[in-house]
Amino acid sequence: MKENNKAIALAMAAVLSWSTVATAFKIALTHLTHFEMLLVASITSLIIFALVLTIQRKWGEVKTLSRRMWGYFALLGLLNPMAYYLVLFKSYDLLPAQVAQPVNYIWPVLLVILLAVFTRQAIPAKKYIGMLVSLGGLIIISAGGKQIGDTAISASGLILGIMSAFLWATYWMVNNKNKDRADATVACFMSFLFGSIYLVAIAMVIGVNLNTLPGILSGMYVGAFEMGIPFICFGLAIRKTTNPALINQLCYLSPFLSLFFVSTILGEQIVPTTYIGLILIVAGIVFNEYMVKSKK
Repeated sequence: MKENNKAIALAMAAVLSWSTVATAFKIALTHLTHFEMLLVASITSLIIFALVLTIQRKWGEVKTLSRRMWGYFALLGLLNPMAYYLVLFKSYDLLPAQVAQPVNYIWPVLLVILLAVFTRQAIPAKKYIGMLVSLGGLIIISAGGKQIGDTAISASGLILGIMSAFLWATYWMVNNKNKDRADATVACFMSFLFGSIYLVAIAMVIGVNLNTLPGILSGMYVGAFEMGIPFICFGLAIRKTTNPALINQLCYLSPFLSLFFVSTILGEQIVPTTYIGLILIVAGIVFNEYMVKSKK
């Protein structure tokens, strides 16, 4: 019982962390470009994963990785953190946080489609219901108004938000297929190692301006509480619990808590279509996850 309570506490810590990052993205983007924010965040996450590897004494697993796995992580680092977060952060740069966050949340819907395409398995008929419900939520959010507050809803931002969801679904599928070949923390460290190398190399070519302390600190916050610490907490929660379904379900609190922080800290007035659309997106995902039995 105590272990389950610890698991719930760890999962809630991860959920609360993820709930703040949409707000953190917008704050960081007032000081940094989306590339500069990712550069600082990726290096911060890399340091966190290195510390975890040290605490868990898993450096030996890094040393024993085959050349093929090094090549695999070199390619994976291009996908995440580099491509995914560059697209995601740019969408936040162009959109109100209350729009960018739920749009990115449709990635499980895109994952169903990708898995059907690459595994050549038909999507169960009932899953189309959940997918249509989620896509309906996306349409409501996108068409909810041409302007929210003083910020116009950017068509480019919406396209980038959907693209970021597609990139995350792709990363999830590729990474999950190879999850048994390397420890989860080792895999994250390696991906962020290569991602950080790529970002530093690009920064040396295009130049960056990291002279603002608030910008650096906000970028570090993003790296710690979007990419690093929540992963560790959630991973520990899954290992400690006897009810992993409950731990996974807690994640659905994150987008709603996120709207609270967006409203109270950023001062965005949350429009009704955002609530309606987000409820539909989550409802469609939950329906497909728990109400529809997939073929093995």
